[in-house]
Amino acid sequence: MTAPHQAAPETSATAPRTVLLTGAAGGVGGFLRAGLPGYGYQLRLTDLVPVPGEPDALQVDLADQAAVRAAVRGVDAVVHLGGLSTENSFENILDANIRGSYHLYEAARLEGVRRVVFASSSHTVGFVPRPEQPGPDPLPVDVPSRPDTYYGLSKCFGESLASLYADRYGVQTVSIRIGSCYERPGDARMLSTWLSPADAGRLVHAALSAPRVHHSVVYGISANTRGWWDLAPARALGYEPQDDSEAYAAEVIAAHGELVPGTAEYRFLGGAFTRPTE
Repeated sequence: MTAPHQAAPETSATAPRTVLLTGAAGGVGGFLRAGLPGYGYQLRLTDLVPVPGEPDALQVDLADQAAVRAAVRGVDAVVHLGGLSTENSFENILDANIRGSYHLYEAARLEGVRRVVFASSSHTVGFVPRPEQPGPDPLPVDVPSRPDTYYGLSKCFGESLASLYADRYGVQTVSIRIGSCYERPGDARMLSTWLSPADAGRLVHAALSAPRVHHSVVYGISANTRGWWDLAPARALGYEPQDDSEAYAAEVIAAHGELVPGTAEYRFLGGAFTRPTE
């Protein structure tokens, strides 16, 4: 089995140098903490909780508008991962993801930060039927939003908020609909949705360094043979994915089996997240 490629350090004359990384203690945050400095970025780290191994990281509650503004002050760009990263109660999602994202964008506006990379999610389109495989037509980014959870709904809000701040205030944003960003795919669905840690770094670097983007929405996956989503908009930013979940396919299928026709995991992009709950 071929191991995923490592991110190759590179720099860009147009890339911002000092980047605020919110949600730095999370899984994707950890991958970017390791990967982005290789592209020449200096990171300012924030999270609600301490960031392991990073004594200089700031503990910032996204509900605290003044603290968010102070964290944003003086940076060239923001990578916004902060907030709840899985489904939760609507009230908790409202405070962390919806109000928190508003505070982040308002702080960027007030402090003159002109580039934000927003961690959106594939759960914005969770109830969209998945494309048949194999098929020649990957799903475009301009399909109507059909969120599968309150979490996905909050990411729809975040994309709309980014659009508003781009149109009204000139805050350029790339909203990345992240699929499944882990060291390796963990089940059959992730063979289609996987974003390798190294490709996550490549994609965020492209989003930070691309020429003027206004508000762009792109899917965040690796170059997966079984991928469902159109990567053309991400490639237009300069993203060149190097990894493919197919390297793990035999092992994953042996352990978990293929997707079963008729199940939520098979029918919808959001998989099990589209199942009814009490």
